[in-house]
Amino acid sequence: MNNKLFIAASLLLGFASCKSEGTNSAYDPTSLDSSAINAITEDTYKAYVAKLSSDEFMGRMPFSKGDTLAVNYIQEQFKSLGLEPGNGDSYFQEVPMVEINSKPINPNLTFKGKNGELSAKYLDDYVIGSPQMVEQIDVENTDLVFAGFGIVAPEYNWNDYEGLDVKGKTVVVMVSDPGRYDKDLFKADTMTYYGRWIYKFEEASRQGATGILLIHETEAASYGWNVVRSGWTGPSLSLVPENKGTNLSKFQGWVSNATAKKLFQLGGLSPDLMEQAKKPGFKAVPMNINTSVKLENTFRESKSNNVIATLKGSKRPEETIIYTAHWDHLGIGEATNGDSIFNGAIDNASGVAALFELAKAFKAAKVQPERSIVFLAVTAEEQGLLGSQYYAEHPIYPLSKTVANLNMDSFNPVGAMNGFRVTGTGQTELEDYAILSGAKFNRKIVPEGSPTAGGFYRSDHFNFVKVGVPGLYMGSGGDYLETDTTVINNRQKALAGRYHAVTDELDDNWNFDGILADIRLFFDIGYTLSMEQAFPNFKAKSEFKELGDKRLSK
Repeated sequence: MNNKLFIAASLLLGFASCKSEGTNSAYDPTSLDSSAINAITEDTYKAYVAKLSSDEFMGRMPFSKGDTLAVNYIQEQFKSLGLEPGNGDSYFQEVPMVEINSKPINPNLTFKGKNGELSAKYLDDYVIGSPQMVEQIDVENTDLVFAGFGIVAPEYNWNDYEGLDVKGKTVVVMVSDPGRYDKDLFKADTMTYYGRWIYKFEEASRQGATGILLIHETEAASYGWNVVRSGWTGPSLSLVPENKGTNLSKFQGWVSNATAKKLFQLGGLSPDLMEQAKKPGFKAVPMNINTSVKLENTFRESKSNNVIATLKGSKRPEETIIYTAHWDHLGIGEATNGDSIFNGAIDNASGVAALFELAKAFKAAKVQPERSIVFLAVTAEEQGLLGSQYYAEHPIYPLSKTVANLNMDSFNPVGAMNGFRVTGTGQTELEDYAILSGAKFNRKIVPEGSPTAGGFYRSDHFNFVKVGVPGLYMGSGGDYLETDTTVINNRQKALAGRYHAVTDELDDNWNFDGILADIRLFFDIGYTLSMEQAFPNFKAKSEFKELGDKRLSK
């Protein structure tokens, strides 16, 4: 018996044991609830997506009119579906945030080095902002230091800041982590949290750096410069930082790969340094360059909302399975072909609409779930997973009684596939539940598409993971069921390039078969969890296993 079959058999025995110990005798863990599955329909799903991604919602940017319209609409749907308020007598959880709009006083950033000067153009060559709640950032002549990946990871015997004093200096670091380039390092081609841009900003602040600039590289980042540019155009949001952010680096930003190469040349350094930095034992190198940064900041504190509803469990209502999807997108930005509204149909009206379909399914189930089902539409994912971070730090339902988080973000509108992918394969036991549920739909797990992209750390489930709650983030995988490859190729071509673009809209190129199949799979996983008594945990080799053990020991 191979490992997956052994896991499946063990879990089924566990289900049978739970059934004999008091689970409703009408529940069969090996079959599907047809009433619930059939409640998930294309007509209503499509209508939800169309509404949420319409121009009426103005791109659903937190702190905008689109914010108010979106959260009120979600609340109305939760009410109409017969769900109870998830936060006492309210469907809202206020999330205090600050909006900071940083703009360089001079759009051209000048770097001075041993070989002359370089003028970098704002948005084309670099982006920059400040996490500090101060009106002006004025940094004179900060020296640049190339600090490799900008990682301090004792468990991997890696410290790019070893022996380095960066106070008053600006660190220049690469995206991703060493495992991307050497499979004997870190987790090989599966990115760790150390590879994420947000970690690098956090570490630079811990080290006392005045500023940090990330070197963009499309494959390592898993997205193009256009995504960086659009994400750094206009105001940025964060949770209100401690001490107004004065303990953080004064500025943070990115430089394009082409600009980075020019900086190495300007400082009289070999671009081969970036290759050397991928090997153990690399030591940070002064770049023989300095720059001055002047930013004007405007900021305002306000509140956005997570929207939360619940379907109480019939036997163990204090135990919860939490479904999440982020409702926000990028709002209104730079116009492309006359269109400036980032409608966010795939990302993530598709996920919020799935919350409504799941609610319909659970309400229609012949045997109601024994554990409570929580439907959580979170704010400000696009700004750094802020809504889910706030929930994880201020949970409404005790984390020790939270069974799992099932997160839905950006379904595939091309068509149905014969398998599914789990982002972060090998991290949690929820993967095994997905395998069992997938078998009911004749769908098998397939290898993760791009583990080097670090998807496990890039959506809202990760904030649950960080507090010890297993999170599942998955989507379609394998081969398309449509046998006409021309049809599939045409759809893929028509839908390409929509990530964080004004073209992310609902149109006739969408096929809903795969999305509905994924929602049904998400339903069965959550329903299965809701009918048993076990609490899944992290797998033995997960870096979060200790957190999971600690949570379950409470």
